[in-house]
Amino acid sequence: MKFHTRYKTFKTNRKREFINITSFVREVLSESGINEGMILVSAMHITAGVWINDAEDGLLQDIDEWLEKLAPFGNYRHHRTGETNGDAHLKSLLVHNQVILPVTNGSLDLGPWQEVYYAEFDGQRSKRIIVKVMGE
Repeated sequence: MKFHTRYKTFKTNRKREFINITSFVREVLSESGINEGMILVSAMHITAGVWINDAEDGLLQDIDEWLEKLAPFGNYRHHRTGETNGDAHLKSLLVHNQVILPVTNGSLDLGPWQEVYYAEFDGQRSKRIIVKVMGE
């Protein structure tokens, strides 16, 4: 079994931002030379996430509005630490911080409309993801 790892740093312009990283994941897979296996994509911060969904117009706005309803910006006990990002921690829990993707015949084996997204909930500072390809 072989392993290949890459990191990518983001510094978003906005506090909340959703970035399609599918092409980056495919690039890392291509570098790896792996034909069959899996790819782990993980946000390395507790106020960010990674998910699989459609790149359809309006969907990102719908997701953003849904997350804001479930975990609105507000006054959280966490803010007693001096931070003001309690909602970002909750939003991260809702979308999760990592996904595992299948690799078949040297290609990312996603469904017809599936794309990989990095979700930033407390941005405007540097944060990383790890992409780890495992297989043969």
